[in-house]
Amino acid sequence: MRSTNRLPERSFTLVLWLVALAFAGFLIGLGSLVVGDLPQVEHRYTLDQFLDRGQSDATAAALKQVRRERADNQQQAERTQLALDAARSASEASHETFANWLKTRNATQRVDQDPGLIARTQQLDALKAAERTVDEQQEGLAKADLGLAQRETELEATDSEQRAAGQQKLDAAESGQELRVFAYRLALTLPLLAIAGWLLLKRRHTRNWPFVWGFALAAAFAFFVELVPYLPSYGGYVQYGVGVVVTLVAGRAAINALQAYQERQRAAEARPDEERRTEIATDQALLRLAKKVCPGCERPIDLTNPEANFCPHCGIGVFERCPTCDHRKSTFERFCYACGNRASEVAAPVA
Repeated sequence: MRSTNRLPERSFTLVLWLVALAFAGFLIGLGSLVVGDLPQVEHRYTLDQFLDRGQSDATAAALKQVRRERADNQQQAERTQLALDAARSASEASHETFANWLKTRNATQRVDQDPGLIARTQQLDALKAAERTVDEQQEGLAKADLGLAQRETELEATDSEQRAAGQQKLDAAESGQELRVFAYRLALTLPLLAIAGWLLLKRRHTRNWPFVWGFALAAAFAFFVELVPYLPSYGGYVQYGVGVVVTLVAGRAAINALQAYQERQRAAEARPDEERRTEIATDQALLRLAKKVCPGCERPIDLTNPEANFCPHCGIGVFERCPTCDHRKSTFERFCYACGNRASEVAAPVA
């Protein structure tokens, strides 16, 4: 059956391909939003959900109390240190004054009977005793801080153990959640891919073919591209496994199509020349001739040879004489380009 693609038809075909691409683009955008929002069907887990609230609160309260006591103890130690520094400074100053006083007076033979010397010595002893008292307080605060620090370390270790146990439970819960969300995404994209394959097999030659191809492109993109950022560690096996199955199915279909094509070609080459020519579309035949192949068997032929009027492989007539002007023309042209008359159904062969 002969047909011709006119220029408007080719333009409409281009527009329909643009429609298919636009349809695929909108479907891809919609699919990316749906796939990205699927985790919202699950609630978000936190570490606090997997901690023993009684033990955790008790540990946290004890740790807070110890840290508060350490802070108070450190403030007291700072004040005691200032007092100790002041006591030492007063004691050193008194010693220096006492030494100078001894140098500038004449001591009696019995210094133990000198009232001034005895008073000054007692004053020095009192300052030294005050210094020792403050120093003992400082040591007591240091020991208390050491005990509090050890207690804080123990509580921090307990808190870390509790959080580690809770983190293990959280990781297990998140792994299960990740598996469920991946199953949701797979349950959405895998059927779309199967439907797209069915549509391509059964509906790609219908009048709605732009939507079929647009849907197929969007489904393939969603499964093989959009799903990639959300794949868990084992998700690649699923994706590549499906890819292997799709490749096997498509490859088998291509092999069967090739065998069917070869069978059709052998059957066509066995039919009469005129019958074969009427089954080849004009635009398809002219396109094959432009590629220098036979319109019937698609094998190479020499079109530059003016004597080559038939295909040497299948015998189909490629050129004929116009019955009106006797000009050599293609047998697939409906009108003679030399005189413009319509070609007859049975043209005169080239002499």
